[in-house]
Amino acid sequence: MTEQSNDSLSRRLPQVEQILQAPSLQKHIDQLSRPLVTALVRQALAKIRASETFRSEGVTEKAVWKAIHHICDDQLQQRHQRVINATGTVIHTNLGRSPIDPDIWDAVKAANTGYCNLEIKLNDGKRGQRKGIIPQLLTALTSAEDSTVVNNNASAIYLLLSELASGKEVIVSRGEQIQIGGGFRIPDILQQSGAILVEVGTTNITTADDYIDAVTENTAMVLMVHRSNFAIRGFTESPSIKEVADRLPKHVLLAMDQGCGMTTETFTDEPQVSSYLKSGADLVCFSGDKIIGGPQAGIISGKRPLIKRIEKHPLMRAFRPCRMVYSMLEELMIQKLNKKQAGSGIAEATVNWVDQAQQKGAQLAENLNALLADQPKRSVELFQDQMMVGGGTTPDEYFPSWALELKLNQRPDKLLETMRCWPTPVIGTIRDGRVILNMATILPQDWSVLEQQLSNYLQS
Repeated sequence: MTEQSNDSLSRRLPQVEQILQAPSLQKHIDQLSRPLVTALVRQALAKIRASETFRSEGVTEKAVWKAIHHICDDQLQQRHQRVINATGTVIHTNLGRSPIDPDIWDAVKAANTGYCNLEIKLNDGKRGQRKGIIPQLLTALTSAEDSTVVNNNASAIYLLLSELASGKEVIVSRGEQIQIGGGFRIPDILQQSGAILVEVGTTNITTADDYIDAVTENTAMVLMVHRSNFAIRGFTESPSIKEVADRLPKHVLLAMDQGCGMTTETFTDEPQVSSYLKSGADLVCFSGDKIIGGPQAGIISGKRPLIKRIEKHPLMRAFRPCRMVYSMLEELMIQKLNKKQAGSGIAEATVNWVDQAQQKGAQLAENLNALLADQPKRSVELFQDQMMVGGGTTPDEYFPSWALELKLNQRPDKLLETMRCWPTPVIGTIRDGRVILNMATILPQDWSVLEQQLSNYLQS
């Protein structure tokens, strides 16, 4: 059986090895591996054999190849690959959150493509700690006495609770018992850690008195949680960290799950990690791949004796990051402290390049409309829009942006599906039946790629 179109019916299917020799599958073999493509071909053939049509009438060669290419293409699209973020959400969890700045990636390449001094002291040759100078850098960023790093913020919260509050009470406001993406719930983490949840306040109002009145001899901690992906408006009240910290007995710790990772950034009024610590929090945990702009990590900063206890937890080794994470965080914080562009983080950088995004959007709309000059019913229009930081950071806060509306006489869902299948997939949105590409969240190095792909599509 060849790849050439043949509409005659047959109840004979080709051998798997014969199919694997086809030139059209070479790309899939190169990018998926021969064993995986072999398994996919067998799946496609098995599905054909099981079909009623095949058993009663047979199948055409064209139908066989269509089934094989479909299953292989579908698997190929599931590989991790670069995409263009035109959603208007900067730190998009489904798109990998914060992109690593190319300068930071280049700076740590040598340490990750060869051997590195991950756990050895170069000055005396003795075993060292893999966190390098990260604690000192975080002290400079947050004023914390000490810090430690784990693989994500959920791990940070779990270790904090398990080491410091297992078997004891942890007080949490009812308005802060959040659930974020993937089903992560604060009450579930408390239960797994061995801590005992004590709920106080109501959904919209929790006072300092609510926290203080709930304290008993068995209370280990008050945990205050950033509302990462929702906002409560109207008749609301919640105390500041300082209001609670000033009134807590000495045996009760105050921990803050800040989440978003605001350190030195100034584009939003979101409190920085240092402000929580200065206001009396004993520990603050936050993500490394949100506003701070680094790789996925969970960071715990605060009082040194507590950090040392957490680092001795039996599961610390299970939750520790790899050298790539440590080296990228280290370089990111050095760049941030030196006030270099590479250290600003994607959120702050995006807010600051809106003017360039407008200029590029206007030029792109002009160039694309020139290609549509003889098609009056199709056009590309630039309009003022909004963007959000996203990623569980600044809920309910929007920033000015510019976007393109693609009026191409095609069903919006089909157009988005087409763009997701381009060599560099483009992820846009549908709003009120319109296909929208937000220019601000498109990285500057992707602007020319987007224009080329749109031009090719309009001319096809």
